Amino acid sequence: MSIAAILKNKGHDLISVRPSDSVAEAIAVLAEKRIGAVLALGPGRELAGIISERDIVRALAKHGASALDLKVEELMTREVTTASPETSVPEAMELMTTGRFRHIPVLEGGRLVGLISIGDVVKTRIEQQEHEVDSLRSYVVGGTPDSHVLV
Repeated sequence: MSIAAILKNKGHDLISVRPSDSVAEAIAVLAEKRIGAVLALGPGRELAGIISERDIVRALAKHGASALDLKVEELMTREVTTASPETSVPEAMELMTTGRFRHIPVLEGGRLVGLISIGDVVKTRIEQQEHEVDSLRSYVVGGTPDSHVLV
């Protein structure tokens, strides 16, 4: 399964801030949308970076309350690892695990088309494995995946 399948179910909505916005404004977006990271998009809606709760917590530890007055561009990750719609779910999981981040912007032909989170990836992997178990159960028992026969 690919990231395109995740985006088909999740949608392509993008929540973003501007690099020139304050960290306080980014926090308001994170809180309102109940998300862990937000994209920073330039004037042409191009990906400039990403800022996460972790980035903000580190800034608060370093700068105290004055971190809220900093600009997103001062804290955001600029060198963002991205994926394409064709990237497989296991590949995305590997990128997140080795890179130690929880969100991947999705680019198609250089254009931003979505954002997936570790939650999206884990949910998809669990659904894949449940489907495989049901298929194997059906094959072994000779019933249908909906017959709920315990093997």
